Amino acid sequence: MVKVIPCLDVKDGRVVKGVKFVNLKDAGDPAEIAGYYSKAGADEIVFLDISATVEGRKTRFDWVKRVAQKVSVPFVVGGGIGGLEDMAELFRLGVSKVSINTAAVKKPELIREASAKFGRERVVVAIDGRRNLSGGPRFEVVVRSGEEATGLDAVEWARQAEALGAGEILLTSKDADGTRSGYDLEMTRAVADGVTIPVTASGGAGKLEHFYEAVVIGHASGVLGASVFHFGEISIPEVKKFLKDKGIEVKEVR
Repeated sequence: MVKVIPCLDVKDGRVVKGVKFVNLKDAGDPAEIAGYYSKAGADEIVFLDISATVEGRKTRFDWVKRVAQKVSVPFVVGGGIGGLEDMAELFRLGVSKVSINTAAVKKPELIREASAKFGRERVVVAIDGRRNLSGGPRFEVVVRSGEEATGLDAVEWARQAEALGAGEILLTSKDADGTRSGYDLEMTRAVADGVTIPVTASGGAGKLEHFYEAVVIGHASGVLGASVFHFGEISIPEVKKFLKDKGIEVKEVR
């Protein structure tokens, strides 16, 4: 069953959305938006404190708490999570899963520790990837909100994350992010086919066909959108109906 997931990129307490991780525009209050998506049929909601790592701080728990009080669907939080204590506090606030990105790259053992302590089903490894035109890995992992290249191959890193205990992968194409020109299907498929755990496609959704392509061509288990949902261009029920009409199993909107 394919999940349809809106993503809240949060900066300075507001939901924002940019293109290729820059030129951010305000999209509203995270608690209000999350509450709306929860009622609109979202299968999960992803909340990313996008400036936490770059600013060298932890996730803003007060922001998370406000959102957690508004949602009745699984709630995933990432950004600024540095260790098991941070994760424990987020779970205490009502978060369903944690998403780790830069911290996992810097300390891969954190994936194993988190999986052992909380269960692999609660550990998401987020991978931001870009096409590498200057040699090295074809799909390169970038960290610190896309600012830092790692030299890691995205497919190999996904396999390593799974081996260490990740329960799923959240894969974002930096190149496609916010462009609304479609997901990076080649990268999505390469990662999805390289692991046995679910992979959620992120970055580039602009029309209904893109969500379908991510599943059929990209082999994604989940499809994540941001700007098209935030700015009212496509609704979650529309995505689900489109996928269902194409023969893809989705959870019905109540």
